[in-house]
Amino acid sequence: MSALPPCPACKSTYTYESDYLLVCPECGHEWNAEETAVESSDVLVVKDSNGNILKDGDAVVVVKDLPVKGYSKSIKAGTKIKNIRLVEGDHNVDCKVEGFGAMALKSEFLKKA
Repeated sequence: MSALPPCPACKSTYTYESDYLLVCPECGHEWNAEETAVESSDVLVVKDSNGNILKDGDAVVVVKDLPVKGYSKSIKAGTKIKNIRLVEGDHNVDCKVEGFGAMALKSEFLKKA
């Protein structure tokens, strides 16, 4: 059995063959095995608390109360945040939270809405 290459989009190792394409069951990405050198490997993949892949412009919901440094109140669980932007780093989601302003949040505390 030959080892299949990992998914170029999310780096999952659970890829499988379907006709002439390779398929990733985690993110649904399909690609041609011969054209893997053409695709970019610098794709930023950010997953939410449930493992769903987030994209720029998505809407998310906060899954637990998040204390905010410098504020007396926290961002409550269930707060919906629209139009997120993905960035590199530890806090990989930039967004505007109503009542707080611009924030950088960790994707592990968010779920896709």
